[in-house]
Amino acid sequence: MRTARPPKEIPPPLEIECLKVLWEVGEAPVRDVRERLLPRRNLAYTTVMTLLDRLVRKGGAARRKSGRAFIYRAVLDQDTIRRKAVDELCELLFDGSPEHLLRHLRESPQRERTAAASSS
Repeated sequence: MRTARPPKEIPPPLEIECLKVLWEVGEAPVRDVRERLLPRRNLAYTTVMTLLDRLVRKGGAARRKSGRAFIYRAVLDQDTIRRKAVDELCELLFDGSPEHLLRHLRESPQRERTAAASSS
């Protein structure tokens, strides 16, 4: 029997794409969020609506009625999501150590330059 995993604190990638639009514009109806996503993602109107509704249900966004449409705004802020993502990355791949992550980030460009030089 499978045990349920606790919900992730970081929204899935498509929900984050919707949040990025809301962070940029402040508030928007589904139509406007979809239009801003089109250059990166060709999502159906109903898909964007579902993603935004999920964000509302999870507390990542809020909505208000305006005429026949809902207007969405982000509740989660970008810094909170970034912090949680870095914390999760540290836990998963760097033994919970931000210092190990920083060391990896500092050394990676040097390793890439050394590898590129030796393959030339």
